[in-house]
Amino acid sequence: MKYLIHLSIAAATLAAVSCGGKKTAGENNTETPAEKPNPADTMLYKGETHFKNLRRITFKGDNAEAYWSWDSKSLVFQANNEDWGTKCDQIFIYNLADSNLKTMKPQMVSTGMGRTTCSYFMPGDSLIVYASTHEADKNCPEVPERKEGRYVWPIYSTYDIYIADLKGNIRRNITNRKGYDAEATVSPKGDKIVFTSDRSGDLELYTCDLDGGNVKQITHDLGYDGGAFFSPDGSKLVFRASRPKTPEDIKEYKDLLKQGLVEPGAMELFVVNVDGTDLRQVTNLGKANWCPFYHPDGKRIIFGSNHHAGEGRKGFKFNLFMINEDGTGLEQISFDDTFDAFPMFSPDGKYIVWESNRFNGDTHDTNIFIAEWKDK
Repeated sequence: MKYLIHLSIAAATLAAVSCGGKKTAGENNTETPAEKPNPADTMLYKGETHFKNLRRITFKGDNAEAYWSWDSKSLVFQANNEDWGTKCDQIFIYNLADSNLKTMKPQMVSTGMGRTTCSYFMPGDSLIVYASTHEADKNCPEVPERKEGRYVWPIYSTYDIYIADLKGNIRRNITNRKGYDAEATVSPKGDKIVFTSDRSGDLELYTCDLDGGNVKQITHDLGYDGGAFFSPDGSKLVFRASRPKTPEDIKEYKDLLKQGLVEPGAMELFVVNVDGTDLRQVTNLGKANWCPFYHPDGKRIIFGSNHHAGEGRKGFKFNLFMINEDGTGLEQISFDDTFDAFPMFSPDGKYIVWESNRFNGDTHDTNIFIAEWKDK
């Protein structure tokens, strides 16, 4: 699900977030400020040594959650761009071999109705999976107002998860129930889908077969569990989660959930085996840690976070970080002063894609960037 895209939205979120949390090894090395772009690459900042030959893919609007095809040649993503005729997020595909991405309109592969989120290629790259509200209402659902100045996420009960072909034809509704079902991604083994659902009364992770059958609940603790991705070998899941502990926090979480809302200000990263065993907390950084994805080596996790940002305007920024699966070795990856999130390594391990507010002309636009990945 696409969240915290605009810098202004991130600001609203962070205004309600309290600092804290135990420091993880390496945290003291992450406070390097953004500096002028490196002359070798005008869209990179000093310190962004893992990126090479940065390429900007989109140039206007809200573009997010861009995920690779299995052959590393295409991206599927959600976007809201008035030039493309959208009123809220729809799903698009870019073939990266096209040379005129700056001027061309990408191929829309959702219905153009309702609101969509969280698209992902199915094995073979001829089908995609995504969530949509279009069967309940062809119009965009209302965006919830902030609660007492705090930013909240909508948990639309009209989201279902669909399989569609690359011409936009719906092949199957694989959830087909009233309630929130979204945030689907596919195992690299090509055998399972993971998604978030409220069918238990809480927001938990579930897995199913590619046709929607054999649904199994994976997480069980109170709090939002979502944004899950499989490890490269398909044996584990990494995800973001809130864990309200105090009676006040628990009541607040449950009250918001009854209204179809979640407040995302405090989230940490967790790892669990795909069968639900051996649940482990990876980060304990405080603030918002989210959009995790495994490095191709299966031992490190890249993610977006604002834990390092101070209060005031500096507290609004999100950067990319990498951490070992055991919570050690925290390393800052991106260094701009705005917003970086939704990182994903290409299946061949050569590239990384993410979304950023960098160099957007002081607008609220969030664009897709691709770079060659360099390990130190």
